[in-house]
Amino acid sequence: MNTRTLSSVKTVADLVVETLTELGVSKVFGIPGQHALALFDSLNRSKLELVSSRVENNSVFQADGYSRVSNQVSVVFLSTGPGALLALAALQEAYASSTPLLVIASQIPRKGLDNSRHGLLHELEDNSKSVANVVKAYALVDRAEQIVPQILNAWKQSITAPQGPVWIDIPQDLLTEITEIPKPSFQKIKPEKITLDFASLDKAIEVIDSSNRTVVIVGGGLENSPDARQTLKTFAEKANALVLCTPASKGRFDFSHPLSLGSWVEDEAVTNILNTADAVLALGTAIGEITSNGFSFDPRGTLIQVNADVRTLGANYKALAIQADALVALKYLAEHINVAAGNDAEAVAKDALEKIENHLAEQDLAYEVEFLKILRDTIPKNSATFWDMTIAGYWAWSAWDAKEGEFHSAQGAGGLGFAFPAAIGGAIASDKRTYAVSGDGGAMYSIAELASAKQHKVNVTWVIVNDGGYGILKHYMDSAFGTSSATDLFVPDFVKLAEAFDIPASEVNLGTIADQIIASNSQEGPSVLVLNKSLSMFTESKPTSAIESEKK
Repeated sequence: MNTRTLSSVKTVADLVVETLTELGVSKVFGIPGQHALALFDSLNRSKLELVSSRVENNSVFQADGYSRVSNQVSVVFLSTGPGALLALAALQEAYASSTPLLVIASQIPRKGLDNSRHGLLHELEDNSKSVANVVKAYALVDRAEQIVPQILNAWKQSITAPQGPVWIDIPQDLLTEITEIPKPSFQKIKPEKITLDFASLDKAIEVIDSSNRTVVIVGGGLENSPDARQTLKTFAEKANALVLCTPASKGRFDFSHPLSLGSWVEDEAVTNILNTADAVLALGTAIGEITSNGFSFDPRGTLIQVNADVRTLGANYKALAIQADALVALKYLAEHINVAAGNDAEAVAKDALEKIENHLAEQDLAYEVEFLKILRDTIPKNSATFWDMTIAGYWAWSAWDAKEGEFHSAQGAGGLGFAFPAAIGGAIASDKRTYAVSGDGGAMYSIAELASAKQHKVNVTWVIVNDGGYGILKHYMDSAFGTSSATDLFVPDFVKLAEAFDIPASEVNLGTIADQIIASNSQEGPSVLVLNKSLSMFTESKPTSAIESEKK
């Protein structure tokens, strides 16, 4: 049956797109491939908009950025075999960061799915094994009657805490199959609720009420919403608790608040406060390697860990563990704790931040501090920023104040190439200029998406810090081995490369970057700014006891 004939009848691919439309989807990210052509034909005849990329991995990064900014499920269409496999690295980031995505991928025809080797194009014997470690759930649909219920099930799984990507495979011959199944109609899908353990919550209240010093560690599991921000503020002020944001939770608590420790997770001044607190409330965080300052966090008081993902509870530290959505639990705690007596919490926070400032001043880092300050002063306060795994990004984990905007990085899985494609997705979601910061190494992973940004006229400003290699890896190798290798790279002229895509670009320095960022804000479409400079990393500091333990 030819394409024209298929377009004149209703196919299973049409049913897929009808179901997504009923779910409220407006954008689909992806790249067409031979086995998935029916999906893209149906998409073209619908009201949904395709956001195309040039590499499948970047399609998922785009969808990830869209989901983070819109707080909605993003949908990705992928093709069989190589196309699907290329997306796995980006899916690891979405999975680690609990970003809700729905991946719908084509599969080889059903006759090939019998664990034999038929020699079919793009043949994978069992794709579920390929994606098992990077998605919450996987389903292979083999008949039309399963399409709507499987998509609805996947949607619900994706939005149920802990959120994350879900994958559906649909064989090519099923996608082109004619169907009379009617267009679906259903009520809004809601996530499954986690049953609260009120006994554990009440025990947490006892601990907090009896604490002379309480510190809250806020992870990305606390949603970024006005409700969450207000609830956190109410709790902190009622408990007179210090608040430390992780890199994943910037924006949940005002860094100018006198109870804020910012997001300085990798400095001993903050780690010492955590270690000596009577109570530490960890909300929506696994308290992993970064948050624990290289596992130098060693709580003397009671650790209360609240997380929707049961696998994180007690994984790194013994704790009063509570499986719950972070916001639901926080609301209960904020309502039922007593108003704390006055203590020196504000003075403690001020002293810690002064120690951090002094620690930075002792190092030769004036350029790096000024660079971040210029970015913060010139990027609008309510803007979303996306950061790659680069020295500037590692600085930003601790030093960047998201203000009224959003901060996103690939901290979940740590893969390169996240910032620019994710910023494209974020800009499409917000319909506002969005900002990406990459090193030259990470930029080369996503350089092809200059074409995507140009094609879709996306308002994104991309700052590339070119140090001629993998700067952060060079830093790590020099620190560990006294020398570095395989980290120096040949890099192209990024300005000319951007101009080849008909994108405005310029080389900048500390004296010109502010004016160039401001100029990009008034432009339509993407722009590229290149800073040719090797940045230095600040020295991470740990409590003395942790350093001595490492030496042993």
